[in-house]
Amino acid sequence: MHIYISEEAIVGDIQDRFHAFYPNLKLIFYRQPHIKGTCNPEEKAISPETPIEKIRMRCCFGWLDISYYRTAQAVEHELSHIFGLNAQILRNTGNSWLETTDIDNLTLEELNNTDRQVNSHATGLPKEPDNH
Repeated sequence: MHIYISEEAIVGDIQDRFHAFYPNLKLIFYRQPHIKGTCNPEEKAISPETPIEKIRMRCCFGWLDISYYRTAQAVEHELSHIFGLNAQILRNTGNSWLETTDIDNLTLEELNNTDRQVNSHATGLPKEPDNH
C-alpha cells in the first residue's frame, strides 16, 4: 500500500487516502516537528486545503509506503526525512483521536485494530479476524 506524494498534492488528499486504508487512524500535518514523546497542539495542525508545496521542507516527491507492517514511527520518520513533512499519526479511541507517541512502535495494522481489540475484550466478544 502506497500513497503518491506529488508536487501538486493537497494535505487533505493525502489524509483521505491514508484514512481509506486505515479507518481508525488519522494523519495530521504540522508546520513544526514534534519532540519525541510529546504531542503537537491541535491548533498547530495544517488545514486540509493546504498544498504540500507550501509546507514541505524538501523538494522531493514519490511514493510513501503505508503497508500494514510499517510502524507509525517509520511512516512519520519517512515523511520527515524524505519528503520534509512534519506529521503525526493519531488513533481513534471511540470518542476522541489520540496521538500514538507512546505506542508509535506498533504497526499501522496493530494501531488500526487497537480500539477494536480493546472493545472486544471489554465486551467478551471474539476479536475479528485479520484479512491481511
